[in-house]
Amino acid sequence: MSALVYLINAVIDIYTWFLIVWVILSWLVAFNVVNTYNHFIAMVMDFLHRITEPALRPIRRMIPDLGGIDISPLILLLLLQVIQIFFNDTIVPILYR
Repeated sequence: MSALVYLINAVIDIYTWFLIVWVILSWLVAFNVVNTYNHFIAMVMDFLHRITEPALRPIRRMIPDLGGIDISPLILLLLLQVIQIFFNDTIVPILYR
């Protein structure tokens, strides 16, 4: 059972890092620090977009437009942390009874 708990926590942690890398890369592209014509950067951006966009899209639909500021990654990071804390503090003790 501990392997399943470890796996779920690892998946949440890895997704959190994907989201953070996506945000940083999007800033670097917006400020022309990184060129998207680079094939490797384009592949990484495409991969991260495909991974993060399905979770960010519903959040973007729910929050109001803030004039060019996208806080949906921040909200998703907070939700991931809440899910992980809830899982570790509530579900895990039930599994180990």
